[in-house]
Amino acid sequence: MKTTDKIIQLLKVHGPLTAKTLAEELALTTMGVRQHLQALEDTGDVDIEDRVEGRGRPTRYWTLTEQSRVHFADRHEELTVQLIDSVRMIFGDQGLNKLIDHREQSALIQYRAAMVGATDIPTRLAILVQLRSNEGYMATMEQIGGIYFLLENHCPICAAATKCLNFCRSELQLFQQLFNDIAVVSREEHIIEGARRCAYKIEVITLK
Repeated sequence: MKTTDKIIQLLKVHGPLTAKTLAEELALTTMGVRQHLQALEDTGDVDIEDRVEGRGRPTRYWTLTEQSRVHFADRHEELTVQLIDSVRMIFGDQGLNKLIDHREQSALIQYRAAMVGATDIPTRLAILVQLRSNEGYMATMEQIGGIYFLLENHCPICAAATKCLNFCRSELQLFQQLFNDIAVVSREEHIIEGARRCAYKIEVITLK
């Protein structure tokens, strides 16, 4: 195990520690540990916390950041798939679809509340991009001529969507409902089908 990994493990188990304490635990020099801590700070995995402990200069402690979570095992995808299997087994496909529909309607209420007063595509889309980014989709928007695109560069529910494509169907329907009074929404790229991202085209409704 690399020294940086050992430091992360120690901070996870013991909480904030000083460079001196880490050095003693790892049988390294304090200077050597500080170099590893600096590397971890550069990658955003650790942060510093200066504490006043009696007289003299504050004591510097090192603590993990939210970013450091990527270094630890996360079985949420496995759990999600297990839950989908359980819902399908107990309640059948109809029960699973009801769950997905409920998720869609809850999101629709939340998104529409955030879009109150947004009457044009760019404003509404900008709000949607922020909402989706907050949920982990790494969303961006583009405009090519008079056509707009919602681009989602990551899918935090990929495991669930792979197991049950109705999650993807539901999300497309959600976007269509959000713009149904001013635009037509279609999916042009799909991560589940091997694309690098999910891309949704948003076109102004043309009156005939």
